[in-house]
Amino acid sequence: MSEQPIDTDLVARENAARQSALERDYEALGEQLDRRGIPIDAIRDKVAAFAVAIPSWGVGTGGTRFARFPGPGEPRDIFDKIEDCAVIHQLTRATPTISLHIPWDRAEPALLKEAAARRGLAFDAMNSNTFQDHPGQHHSYKFGSLSHTDAATRAQAVEHNLECIEIGRAIGSKALTVWIGDGSNFPGQSDFARAFERYLDSMKQIYAALPEDWRLFTEHKIYEPAFYSTVVQDWGTNYLIARELGEKAFCLVDLGHHAPNVNIEMIVSRLIQFGKLGGFHFNDSKYGDDDLDAGVIDPYRLFLIFNELVAAERRAVPGFAPAHMLDQSHNVTDPIESLMLSAVEVTRAYAQALLVDRTALDAFQEENDALMASETLKTAFRTDVGPVLAMARLRSGGAVDPVAAYRASGYRRKVADERPAARGTGGGIV
Repeated sequence: MSEQPIDTDLVARENAARQSALERDYEALGEQLDRRGIPIDAIRDKVAAFAVAIPSWGVGTGGTRFARFPGPGEPRDIFDKIEDCAVIHQLTRATPTISLHIPWDRAEPALLKEAAARRGLAFDAMNSNTFQDHPGQHHSYKFGSLSHTDAATRAQAVEHNLECIEIGRAIGSKALTVWIGDGSNFPGQSDFARAFERYLDSMKQIYAALPEDWRLFTEHKIYEPAFYSTVVQDWGTNYLIARELGEKAFCLVDLGHHAPNVNIEMIVSRLIQFGKLGGFHFNDSKYGDDDLDAGVIDPYRLFLIFNELVAAERRAVPGFAPAHMLDQSHNVTDPIESLMLSAVEVTRAYAQALLVDRTALDAFQEENDALMASETLKTAFRTDVGPVLAMARLRSGGAVDPVAAYRASGYRRKVADERPAARGTGGGIV
């Protein structure tokens, strides 16, 4: 039995106050879905089996280039982060793994495994960091890392990624995610082709060190911190990298790393079609980057992405096993609450996509009936699957209303008393 950070009796009381209404709502939704030939319990069970990883850095307060305003009870180290992640999983039952970021989370692997296991958690993909300088390193990443003009700097960045692999092997991870901030700020500052050649050479060294049962995820981003050109700037470049490296290399799609109005669901379809979709960093954005909670701006786009994923799942696409992770910066909310609701929204999109009438959709597409094809998707999207999500949580030992249970527990007040107040910084991320 794993240790639970929130009192289980409190969760039970919170659930008891809501269970009767939930059962009525679930029954009503079940009748509605039954008329559409959809067994609600089957959807519930699929939802219960769905999981999304929590980024260790997500449980701390984020920031912008201008400022960071720490919240009460900031995690002091990776072990505090594990405790906060355990809260999220206890109440949502949808986040059983943590994705570590090195060197931010560097610790003795045996202690990491013990702390996670004690809380009923495991570890997801490892994340390297060569987009900022760290104490003790000999060469600066100011002008790049894996694509730097200096061979010694590139070697240092490669070695850091190899260290991440070794830590991951020790704690049970099976993947490495590599994102770099390499690029240029002025025309002519960097030779595009030579920079990309250096990057590929560095990545080939990292790829060669992967354990046999690991995957390598490369992540693209249109801009920032380089504001003129970025070495891995879009999904096409990312796809070229995955093809160049080999069968264990895949593309990671961060929803906030695209230009406005880009059709992300079509990118997802292309990567599935050619066997190079590795997974996702879920979030949302209004203008740029990925600093908003998943589903707060465009829940329909999130649904359309899952529509592609569920379609691929139904087709039994060979090797289809995308990794799911949240990747958000929480500047004005309690990070635990934001991550819980984001996990719920991602799961909601999955549940809605399971409701799509695929037979009808296929027929409308073949008949070029644009209106009815669109309406078929909207019918699934408009369905309130909240009772399915809540029932799945209840039956899995979670909370019917995760945020209400969390607030009733007083967890944030408790850790605020235990953890020294963090100092504000001039900018940056956790």
